[in-house]
Amino acid sequence: MKLNDLLALQFVLPSIPKVVALLLSELDRDEPDLKTVTQLISTDPALTTRLLQLSNSGFFKLSGKVSSVTEALAILGLGHVRTMAAAAASGASFKAVPGINLQQFWAYSLNVAKLARSLAGVVRQNQQAAFTCGLIHAVGELAMHMGMPTEVAALDLQVPPLDLQRAKVESWAFGFCYAQVGAGFARQWHFPQPIVDALEHQYAPFDNEVYEPLAGVIHLAAWRARAKEAGLSDKALAVTFPGSVGEVLGLDIDMVLQQDPIDWSSQTSGRSLL
Repeated sequence: MKLNDLLALQFVLPSIPKVVALLLSELDRDEPDLKTVTQLISTDPALTTRLLQLSNSGFFKLSGKVSSVTEALAILGLGHVRTMAAAAASGASFKAVPGINLQQFWAYSLNVAKLARSLAGVVRQNQQAAFTCGLIHAVGELAMHMGMPTEVAALDLQVPPLDLQRAKVESWAFGFCYAQVGAGFARQWHFPQPIVDALEHQYAPFDNEVYEPLAGVIHLAAWRARAKEAGLSDKALAVTFPGSVGEVLGLDIDMVLQQDPIDWSSQTSGRSLL
């Protein structure tokens, strides 16, 4: 399948059932707590994507300007969020994605978001945009598994979806990878250009005269989270660390690891929602 053909398909990204249930429960209160609503949506890549898609639509005349859940909620109000949550609860968004362990994918995505936000603070990039990019950076992987399941299933047998080499192998096999897919949809949804650029160039943020600092942040955050998923040793971490990306941003491996905000040995708040 060609990239444009994949981008022409319609997808319902899967939401986290418990997050949707908790969100609906909060919204049913007489006075929903906006902080709680924000925190819940910010753990779910699908809800975040839908919220940003709606807030960046032409209806609100803010196309390409809304980059975070906080900004989106300030524009939309809770009425739109109730409608979105009810649609997510209809069941269509809870379907399994062939070849993807959704529990693992959701937890991994939230970890990348937290790491990206932390690293963005160090290199003085937009932390809210970095969190958003980290949370949704791999939705293209979901789209590929839903839109071209047979082709991707064959690749899964060689390289798991969260493997460090996944983007490279996808590019070899298909001529594009999840980064281009996610960016293509973000462009269609009129997401802010910095987010589109970060998603598109996350695989190779500084190649071919490209300079996308936010893409570099996502690249490093994804490396850290994928390395942890793979259980890499200290030696393997040193070998696989994308030093060329870190060098451009002024970050060495110790600085990246020091920014790791996640207690990997226990259940995080994000994981407890899965």
